[in-house]
Amino acid sequence: MMSTFLYRLWTVLFVAALMLSCTQTLPNDYAELNEEVTISPDYRNLIIPCNIAPLNFKVEVSAEKILVGIQGDQGGSFVLKGPKVLIPEKKWRSLLEANKSGKYSVEVYARQNGEWNRYQPFTNSIAADSIDEYLSYRLIEPSYVLYENLCIRQRHLGSFWEKDIYNNNLVSEKEDFQCINCHSYQNYQTDNMQFHARAHHAGTLIVCDGVPRKVNLKTEQLISGGVYPAWHPFEKLIAYSVNNTNQLFHSKDIQKVEVLDRNSDLILYDIERNQVSIIQNDSIALETFPAWSPDGKTLYYSSARFESRTGDRESDLATYYQEIKYNIFSVPFDIEQRTFGEPRLLIDAESIGMSALLPRISPDGRYLLFSMAEYGTFHIWHKNSDLYLLDFQNNTIRSLEEVNSKDTESYHSWSSNGRWMVFSTRRDDGSYTRPYIAYFDEQGRAGKPFILPQKDPDFHLGFLKSYNIPEFMKEPVRVSPRKFARTLKGDAIQAVMR
Repeated sequence: MMSTFLYRLWTVLFVAALMLSCTQTLPNDYAELNEEVTISPDYRNLIIPCNIAPLNFKVEVSAEKILVGIQGDQGGSFVLKGPKVLIPEKKWRSLLEANKSGKYSVEVYARQNGEWNRYQPFTNSIAADSIDEYLSYRLIEPSYVLYENLCIRQRHLGSFWEKDIYNNNLVSEKEDFQCINCHSYQNYQTDNMQFHARAHHAGTLIVCDGVPRKVNLKTEQLISGGVYPAWHPFEKLIAYSVNNTNQLFHSKDIQKVEVLDRNSDLILYDIERNQVSIIQNDSIALETFPAWSPDGKTLYYSSARFESRTGDRESDLATYYQEIKYNIFSVPFDIEQRTFGEPRLLIDAESIGMSALLPRISPDGRYLLFSMAEYGTFHIWHKNSDLYLLDFQNNTIRSLEEVNSKDTESYHSWSSNGRWMVFSTRRDDGSYTRPYIAYFDEQGRAGKPFILPQKDPDFHLGFLKSYNIPEFMKEPVRVSPRKFARTLKGDAIQAVMR
């Protein structure tokens, strides 16, 4: 019995000694470098959510050994080996919880030529404001015509969990492929959501109270089915633009493709009555990208006027595409009567030689976030596209210079509490669109944006897909991808005009 006891005691002491020997400690003898360390992704000097996944990073310096110390102001510290700094999720969550509304600092030590050097530490702030738990996006190759392999995915922002919402390979048959796009949710909830399927098994997939249905929104009176959607915040209504678009390719311009909106109108779809009604259909105007106010009493949208010069509208659009400049309008909505009032010009971008698109209202109703470029309707292809902010309180517009880069900023959306924004950008390499997140404070200023965290810091460098339409959600989509596929393979319900 004694020998058994001694064996167990020896085993415990050995394991404890082994664990102690593996614990990293920072060097006491080092030289202080008067320079900042380069890391990728650039997770330095940020304001981050109190519930975000670990910000794993790679130290971009040449060294024989790298050690990184992470220390919270209010407690919690650990030391990790580099150059890839992979933070254990449990330790990370404890650090965020202990330092909510506080900060943590990062020290990087590098042994070079047998001597330890310490780079200048950097600090990140941890906001008390949480971010919505989920983010969804479409993954697509950055091409012009291919859509054989598309999926809409959802990611848990507090971890690295990711799963398909729907994948078009579930219905692909030989050379018959399906394009999917424009996922949208009602008030950040997923029991009421929609996305489009085009080409093979085409239709609009609408989930109402958790039940999916396939709808054909195209009627004889409309130029197309629904394209760009906007769920009413609490009614079973979706505003859509209906669009006829095509691509124009350039041989000399650095921006190789231009998406032209040949015709577009606005419609309202009543889900419960299966009825479509016209909101705006001016034959001269191109109306697109609807968005609701949080109280559901106002619809915002972009509109450009284009009159043919020769009588050949399509040819003129291709010739004078740089003259197409969109303004942002608002129109009042009577919820009880389901009727709209007269449009009002809200942002006259055309008067300053610009084109304004994608209006998005903050949840508190104070701000309108939009993208603006020199011309056109599809700013994802425009390198001069930036984000701008309208403050309704003082009626001022400014460039959101805190988040803008030298390359494209385009699609954007607010978190449900209005403290975070996510947007699409091509700042990393000019080709791939990736989602960046930024804090938005009560004074209307944004923090330094950071890329969506991944378990492997090198992930974004080797992931050859673009992120399209990043949208926050409070919860995951519960309908399975296979149930979506079965619904899309079935017959569509034909919508009727009101």
